[in-house]
Amino acid sequence: MASTLKCLSLLVLAFLVIDAANGQGLKLGFYSKTCPKAEAIIHKTVASYVSYNPTFAAALLRMHFHDCFVRGCDGSVLLNSTSTNQTEKAAIPNLSVRGWSIIDAAKAAVEKVCPGVVSCADILALSARDSVAMIKGPWWNVPTGRRDGRVSNIADAFANLPAPFANVTALKASFASKGLDAKDLAILSGGHTIGVAACAGFSQRLYNFTGKGDSDPLLDSEYVARLKLKCKPTDFVTTAEMDPGSFKTFDSSYYKLVSKRRGLFTSDAALLDDPVTKAYVRSQAINNGPTFFKDFSVSMEKMGAIEVLTGNAGEIRKHCAFIN
Repeated sequence: MASTLKCLSLLVLAFLVIDAANGQGLKLGFYSKTCPKAEAIIHKTVASYVSYNPTFAAALLRMHFHDCFVRGCDGSVLLNSTSTNQTEKAAIPNLSVRGWSIIDAAKAAVEKVCPGVVSCADILALSARDSVAMIKGPWWNVPTGRRDGRVSNIADAFANLPAPFANVTALKASFASKGLDAKDLAILSGGHTIGVAACAGFSQRLYNFTGKGDSDPLLDSEYVARLKLKCKPTDFVTTAEMDPGSFKTFDSSYYKLVSKRRGLFTSDAALLDDPVTKAYVRSQAINNGPTFFKDFSVSMEKMGAIEVLTGNAGEIRKHCAFIN
């Protein structure tokens, strides 16, 4: 019996040693010994861009979301297409994503100090957090240790990214498939408090909504009139502020807009069609979103851990747009 227990103990110890050697999981300060200046370098690089163009914060937050919802937070959204493969970048939802050069610049800066150590997936996760904090948004913990994926294809993006015209049932299903619940849906939708949206993403709500030349009845009529002045029926280039008046500042005013039926996307309006998401919208639409920042931080930490590659999985790319 004693010999059996000793063997079992040695076996468990062996697994623990292997686990530690592979660096399984994420942890705060993952690069504290291998590249102690990494997070400071990334922060400085991001600040150099966001300081002169605050809208980059929305771009980086969106890029991080689009990365995590497709194959997990593995930097696959950053890969360029090749002659034999169209990557996630080529998918329609990603054609309007901006900020690639910021990630490339941060990667180049880190590579000069610690070549081959810091993943592009971690750089993206840290950049999203830092940029939001720079425009008066919340700060959340970003455990690091992600590895970069080697696979990226256009079909995965179409299959996994929530559509702006999705109803609440589809949105909840999409989030649930990533381990996020209805409350996370309501909270992360609050990211629409910053940035702009192309008219193409919501013009179907303004013109010929049911095929009879009408507008979406769930969109405030006065807001419809205002949006029509900006977006003509065939305009796919012009953009509108997601949160008019404060689209460069991270705050809770998005929820006031949604509660007044002034959310741009069908997916914004859909938050009022579910008891959980509706209750959250109502609770944050008053008193300047009393728990929004704290809630957003928690949900972002959850999102940043979706299907991550760690240990010996994936790779550490030399350049974020190409596999090694």
